[in-house]
Amino acid sequence: MHMKEFEADFLRDRYWGNVGFRGAAHGTAWRTEIREGESVPDTPQDRIKNYLNRFAEITDREDLSKREHGIAAIKRLVERRYVIKPNNISDAHIKSVLLGNEAELLGYQRDDMNDEGVRRLVQESLESKLHTPLESYSVPTELREQLEHMIITDQKSRMEQWLSYLTGEESRHAPLALRYWAFAEMLKQGDYDPVKKEYNKRTDTTMATFPELDQQALALVFDEVQRRRTGKASALSFTDEVQQEKCMDFLRRENFGKLYAFMQEHVRSLKLPTERLVVTRGEWKRFPKGSSSQALTEPLQGFQTKWCIAGEGHARSYLQTSDMLIYFSEDADGNNTIPRACIVDNKKRGITEVRGIVFNEKVKQHLDDYIIPVVEEKLKEIDGGKEWMDTMEDMKRLRELHFKHLHNEPFTRNDLVFLYELNRPIQCSGYGQDPRIEELRAHRNPNEDALIIFDCTREQIAHNEREITQDTKAYIGPLFPNIFQTDIEHIYTSFPEGKIQKYHIEIGGKTKKRLEQKLKDKNIYVSDYAHELLTSPDFITSKTIEGTDLVRLTVKDLGFPRGATTDEIYERAQQYDLELCPAEVGPHLRLSYSGGDWMAIAMKQISDRDGFPYIFYLGRDGAELGLYTFSARPGSRWFGSYQFIFSLRKDS
Repeated sequence: MHMKEFEADFLRDRYWGNVGFRGAAHGTAWRTEIREGESVPDTPQDRIKNYLNRFAEITDREDLSKREHGIAAIKRLVERRYVIKPNNISDAHIKSVLLGNEAELLGYQRDDMNDEGVRRLVQESLESKLHTPLESYSVPTELREQLEHMIITDQKSRMEQWLSYLTGEESRHAPLALRYWAFAEMLKQGDYDPVKKEYNKRTDTTMATFPELDQQALALVFDEVQRRRTGKASALSFTDEVQQEKCMDFLRRENFGKLYAFMQEHVRSLKLPTERLVVTRGEWKRFPKGSSSQALTEPLQGFQTKWCIAGEGHARSYLQTSDMLIYFSEDADGNNTIPRACIVDNKKRGITEVRGIVFNEKVKQHLDDYIIPVVEEKLKEIDGGKEWMDTMEDMKRLRELHFKHLHNEPFTRNDLVFLYELNRPIQCSGYGQDPRIEELRAHRNPNEDALIIFDCTREQIAHNEREITQDTKAYIGPLFPNIFQTDIEHIYTSFPEGKIQKYHIEIGGKTKKRLEQKLKDKNIYVSDYAHELLTSPDFITSKTIEGTDLVRLTVKDLGFPRGATTDEIYERAQQYDLELCPAEVGPHLRLSYSGGDWMAIAMKQISDRDGFPYIFYLGRDGAELGLYTFSARPGSRWFGSYQFIFSLRKDS
């Protein structure tokens, strides 16, 4: 069956009876007819194919700027509909969170609260601290807001993990219809029931975060659904007949929640390849482009790697474009069978992925301490491997700090600056932040470390405007008017994550064409929309060279932890002697700043040919620095984590 037919049939069977889905497909067909002047046949399959084509325009765009615009729109839509609202978070749930926190303080696991005796002991301990029975305890407004923020942030973060993965490079190997299905159904899953081994149904009052993203389990779901739909036998076999029948039943019903939970349990039952991490003797095995997908997946079966290539569908797609190099270390019998690291060598684009087998609930596929030198040596032998050397240097540095921690050795100031990512983010090879960063930070006291980093006494760190003296070396607290006019070198809204970064650059002295040529000479990618802004009559460059001081901060730093609109952000910044940047700050800062951080230039919006307002946006796609744009309508909403660049007011 042709893939487009497979996808259309699959979504027709799953969703055509849903009024909302059917309406969206018809609406997309209408917009296609208006835009392209061609009618879309009024059949479910044709309408669905057209609907998927529109999604593909978003998820598979080569222009990163356009892709980011589309994905941000999806993110906003999902957040409004599926992320819990503060007024749906009950006092009862907040009290249960407090009980769970108290249980951990007493040395229990949260699951231990299912025991009535443990629960009673924990509740008595908490009530003694609250000086009131838990039933009559009134949750303070400040505490409620803190916990609301935590719950909402956790849900947003997990949702964004799924969206990023399903619209990203690695999952492009899976049919778009299955990716659509997985995301849509994931949003319906509530908390996990460890007894039933399935997810409860999500409602408007569900406080639990969305399901954990397990790439290996998801790949097996996709693989098995495709096999059944195309008449192929299952690649999985279970010695337990009950388990085998469960799997077949979930596949017949194509119930994503039950099938995904089942595959997660299956993956958890596999061997962890971390049993002999210290042993690195082994060999690299190359699976060449075009070779058998079964040959690639067979040696991975039985291991919990979290790699999506454990599924034949993903393996087959990878092998269409890339050589796959996997390092197998020795098992207890001296055979090279334990998968430890994977390098994806794309024959056109070079090395696109370097993956390991370290994971936890939040992050996946990071290199373990012991295998890092082995991977580094291999990368040196491969064309394009040098581009990964900065990442490997960071991995080696983390490895050294991890060993220092294990041997109770003191950290130097440089160690702490690196660990807290004060100058730049630590580059990682897997999904999400390397788990060692969180582990190392959890065993340290940031307040004590700040004294070492800033080389100061406790009295030389101010936490509000009143505490600032001539001897103040660092400020950690909320922003206040004129703060950037002080002589304080280090300014944080919170430590270590709330660092306010300052830059001094020169702008002016270059024509539009000269700026574009400079960007080209430095191999900086300029998106189509960014090029349109650079050539717009509203983009003006100064003939005179002048210095300008810039300040980088997040929407949260400005006092909007839950996000704000463009107008709200611009208005609030004025209170801190910040103003909009000249538009040419965008390309000039891109030329002078080699970091890959994603940050928006706070500037007067420039309209594109269709009249939509945009601003410049700096970022990186892989190893390539880029100048992009982002839609910035006055009412456009930005998340609290978004970073903006403002100019420091000169006349203040």
